Amino acid sequence: MHQVPEDWKTGLVVVAHPGDIEYEAAAAVHRWTKQGKRIRYVLVSRGEAGIAGLPPAQTGPLREKEELTAANAVGVQDVEFLDYPDGRIEESLALRRDLARAIRRYRPEMVVLYNFHDTWAPGRANSADHRAVGRAALDAIADAANEWIFTELSGLPIWTARWAAVTGPVVTHAVDVTDSIEAATESILAHSRYLAALGSSPVPVRARAIVEAATAPIEGFPAERAVGFELFYIRG
Repeated sequence: MHQVPEDWKTGLVVVAHPGDIEYEAAAAVHRWTKQGKRIRYVLVSRGEAGIAGLPPAQTGPLREKEELTAANAVGVQDVEFLDYPDGRIEESLALRRDLARAIRRYRPEMVVLYNFHDTWAPGRANSADHRAVGRAALDAIADAANEWIFTELSGLPIWTARWAAVTGPVVTHAVDVTDSIEAATESILAHSRYLAALGSSPVPVRARAIVEAATAPIEGFPAERAVGFELFYIRG
């Protein structure tokens, strides 16, 4: 098991919904911001279809506010929402263009993506939004580096990231997050209303379980707590 490269200064995390980052990568983000790296978030939707019994018009602003608080807990101040419809995101040229625009604007060396595989594990299907956003974002990394694919973005200089790191069931690289557990827990606790709607167990108990699952020790990697990624080499 290899260490995720850390000789970079700028990162971009792209996910479908508020809460996605906190379920998987918040501890790693905190490690990196503590190293002085600048991380930005791009969320394709505001998660407005994510709370049963609460109308989207109320849920969207609530989950946006929760995400901003969660980002701040791990040292991230820059959060952008693209306003695609939660639950109905398609892997489209429009989405690739919008994500390529963000990549050109923010110029990340490292792009972090959420699981875009069909499953999380045998018998556990991944959601349509996660699949669409992750795959479109991986393509958008290449689009951002090509001046001819989306010529309407010509006002933004092309940009080539160095890596894409994807959370999920395939793990090739990892980072030690032993010192970031408290911050990651604070980050997921920011989604208290969303977590409360998921079941009857107390929100702090649910939050601790999420962090423990996301930061479990990884075989072959020398860390008490770690976050794993599938690493894609883009350049360098």
